[in-house]
Amino acid sequence: MSWDKQQLMADGFEPTYVDLEWYDGPRKGLALVDGVPHYYEGREYDRADKADKYFVWPASEAAVAMEREQWAIFIRYQLSDAGLEQYPADGGVDARYDELQSLLAPHRQAPEGARRLVGEVRFDDGDDRYRLDGVDHWFRWRPVE
Repeated sequence: MSWDKQQLMADGFEPTYVDLEWYDGPRKGLALVDGVPHYYEGREYDRADKADKYFVWPASEAAVAMEREQWAIFIRYQLSDAGLEQYPADGGVDARYDELQSLLAPHRQAPEGARRLVGEVRFDDGDDRYRLDGVDHWFRWRPVE
């Protein structure tokens, strides 16, 4: 089921900017949490249709800028004729993507004391899963009970 963006916001959902890992749902990426960019990482998940638990930690302005730049490179390849034949995450395809991968690695590691939150996911009604401004899934966060 997909939702109108205005309805998602009204229901307390916030956008996801970057998918770093997807396996039966979002596992790792960059999304807003209480209006502030945070990394999220789900280390355990249930294939049932329910919200998963994630570690979340704030992303610096510099990390967000680099993540958005790397995402733009990824999107450029996704939309090109090369498609998945030249997948930048495999390395050796785009020098700047590779450089950003190295620079971002320490930011993508959950620090000691990362918060644990439950993330409920909904999908917007956009045409594309991957877009320059982010992806098609949104989170609504709440404390782990």
